[in-house]
Amino acid sequence: MEALELLANNLANASSSGFKADRESYSTYFSPEALEGPEGTYPTFSPLVERNWTDFSQGPSLFTGRDLDFAMIGPGFFVVETPFGLRCTRAGHFRLSPTGVLEDMLGNPVRGKDGKAIRLNPALEFSVDAAGVFRQQGQVVAQFEVIDFAERSHLQKSGQAYFRYETHQAFRLPSPRVEQRSLEGANFQAAEGAVRLVGILRQFEGLQKALTLAGEMNRRALEEVARV
Repeated sequence: MEALELLANNLANASSSGFKADRESYSTYFSPEALEGPEGTYPTFSPLVERNWTDFSQGPSLFTGRDLDFAMIGPGFFVVETPFGLRCTRAGHFRLSPTGVLEDMLGNPVRGKDGKAIRLNPALEFSVDAAGVFRQQGQVVAQFEVIDFAERSHLQKSGQAYFRYETHQAFRLPSPRVEQRSLEGANFQAAEGAVRLVGILRQFEGLQKALTLAGEMNRRALEEVARV
């Protein structure tokens, strides 16, 4: 059931920009019933979902042609200012407010390298280079703040493509690589999900058959005892 829930969430977000898939790690444990079995019998090992983890591998770069779409190539995260604090994301689908503030699609300002919201002149054209530097009329006006983490397992998901973090865990990436007019797709493909779903359903079927067989054996045992 846990694996199915993770899979359902991954499938629901397979088309979300910057989405990072959740995975499960399996371990084994001694079933308490088996440990209490008859003397001389071997305990039974059973699978256990020990922990969930986020797969931060690179998703595909998808060309959109839109000036305010940005894909992060390689390591790094954009930073946005939300009502709940700073969040980092790989989803670079942004917009420009009437006052020239660069925002995500929820209206949260995108943070610049100077620690302030990126602000452009909406009446002028702009260009963005691979380092995430914004220029208008040949002048540098802003640059993306791009951060990364020595240990990404500390990141906690906050919504579809946002992560909560403690500021002391982050460091500024000195040489980010930003691709304009593109978005990073989810690193989970629907085809992969379909194959995984078949595997989980077969596991369910196997367990159902085992339970049915066990119930039938118990029924027959009771009938034989009643005859005796």
